[in-house]
This record gives sequence, structure tokens and C-alpha cells, in this order.
Amino acid sequence: MSLINNKDKIFIAGANGMVGSAIKRKLYECKYLNIECPSREELDLTKTELVSNWFRAKKPDVVILAAAKVGGIYANDKYPVDFLLENLKIQNNVIENAWKNDSKRLLFLGSSCIYPKYSKQPIKEEELLKSSLERTNEWYALAKISGIKICQALRKQYGFDAISLMPTNLYGKGDNYHKYNSHVLPALLDRFHVHKIEHKDFVECWGSGMPRREFMHVDDLAEACIFALENWDPNDLYAPKDELGEPLTWLNVGTGIDISIKELAEMIAKITSFDGKIIWDSNKPDGTFQKLLDVSKLSSLGWYSKISLQEGLKLTYEEYKNDFKENNLRNKKN
Repeated sequence: MSLINNKDKIFIAGANGMVGSAIKRKLYECKYLNIECPSREELDLTKTELVSNWFRAKKPDVVILAAAKVGGIYANDKYPVDFLLENLKIQNNVIENAWKNDSKRLLFLGSSCIYPKYSKQPIKEEELLKSSLERTNEWYALAKISGIKICQALRKQYGFDAISLMPTNLYGKGDNYHKYNSHVLPALLDRFHVHKIEHKDFVECWGSGMPRREFMHVDDLAEACIFALENWDPNDLYAPKDELGEPLTWLNVGTGIDISIKELAEMIAKITSFDGKIIWDSNKPDGTFQKLLDVSKLSSLGWYSKISLQEGLKLTYEEYKNDFKENNLRNKKN
């Protein structure tokens, strides 16, 4: 029996972002039609009073918290206050008001960066807080860890049905391709495409290219979110447990497969038809060497990633090219 139903009013916080919009598309596909998706102009999630008033008026049954301030290594390192404070405000406002207004389920989306820099690979959920974080994204990670723990505490103290999913690195429709504020995959996709159309002889990439990363298409995550909301009850006798046999309230979501950044760059070069050289700037930071998630616990419930990296990159590149053309035409008109 599903833990949510098609009559439930579902609030997606962050519905216009890459993750939120993917979840929205998948919900409609699964015939969940009673969805609330206010824009930031309509509801600024950092404003406590506004969020409180909205929840009292709308009373959503199910809350999906996909809103967050996100960015790559450069942005995290340059704007630590923004990444810590803004994300804490968003999380606290949404989670607390969902609980106070009797929402029946809440899904909080974290990130694989919550885990320590030197976690055992692949990373199990129990690695959380065992040692120190990666310095280049610790501000964002600390905010996300707080969100996980708020959800866990509300379940423990008040029985509030809050669950959390920890996605691996995401890519896909609606990604951020900003030169400095994007993550590695969209940054490389944009760089290789631009260098190709400008007939450049080489592309320069950050770091050594040796670190390994796991990448999952955002549509896979959207499917995992709905699967978890429908099927995962941490209090169930057969639900995933931690090393002490206690119910887990957060689960990893990923493909279970990683790739080196060098291999990723070569794959993107091939997909974008860039035939120049790839030069690595070892003076730039690499970040954590490996972040491969152990996804066995979510798999034990019956969910698996379906979109291969090769397939997902080809799809994403076609969408990127269409957006690239539209932006160029818009800029010319302006």
C-alpha cells in the first residue's frame, strides 16, 4: 500500500530548480496532479513569517524540500556565509512549518557532500559525522547535515514522518552552466561546446583529472523521490537499519558506478565532437579523491538507477544545445 496517494496536496519547495522541476514532471507523469509550486517571487523560503503564513493557508499533505543554494567548488569557497545561512533558513522554515501544520510526510533532499572527506568507499549512510568534511564545500555540507538531523530529531521526539535522501552528483535538464558557479559536469559540457564552436585547439580543466565521481541523471533522482515517498517507512520492520540495528532516516541515492574526471572529460569531448587537446591545471584543487555512494539500502527496497551516463550525457547535450541557441538568439535581439 502506497504511503501517499493521488488526492494528497503536494508542495514542492524549489520546483523551478533542476531537481524540483524534474520531480514535478515525474509527479505529473505518475498522476499526482494536486501540486503546489510557488515561485521564489511568490514565496521566499528564507522569510520565516511568509513561510509560516503560507503553510497555515495551504496545509500541504506532502512536502518535498528540493530548494537550496547550490554551486561548485569556486562558489562554495568564495561565499561561505551564503551557502551556510541561506540553506539553514530555507530548511528550518520549511521543515518546522510542515511539522507544525500536520503534513503527513516530508522528504528532505541532502547531498553526498555530507560525508567525511576520507570516508570508506563506497560510502555507507553510517559514515555521517565520523570524521571531518572536505574543506571546499563544508559550509553547504554543514547546512545539509543540519537538515538531516532536524528531520531525524522530529521523528524521534514527535513522531513526525520526515525522511531524507542523499543524492550523488546530479546532471540533466535545467542544470546550471555558469562559468564559475556550476558543478564539474555542466562546467565541462559548456567548456567543450564553446571551445568547439570557437575552433580552439585545447581545453583547460581544473586539477589532475584523477579524482573519481559518480553521476546520476536528475530524472533518476525524481523517480527515486516518488518511490521513497510511496514505499519507504523507516519504522517498518524490514526497512533499512544502521550498524546498531536502529532505523535509518536518510538513504543514499546513486548509480553505484563512478568514473575519473579525466574519463568524464574524454567522454564529453567525444559527445561534443571536440577534437583538440585536454590540458590539466594541477595548481587548481581536486577536491575529495573519491565519493562513491553505497546504494544497497535503497536497492533493498526495490529502487535502481536506470539511465546510464553515456545515455544521460547525450540527452543532456542535446537539451544544452537547444538552450544555447535560444540564449544566443535572445542576446542578439537585446
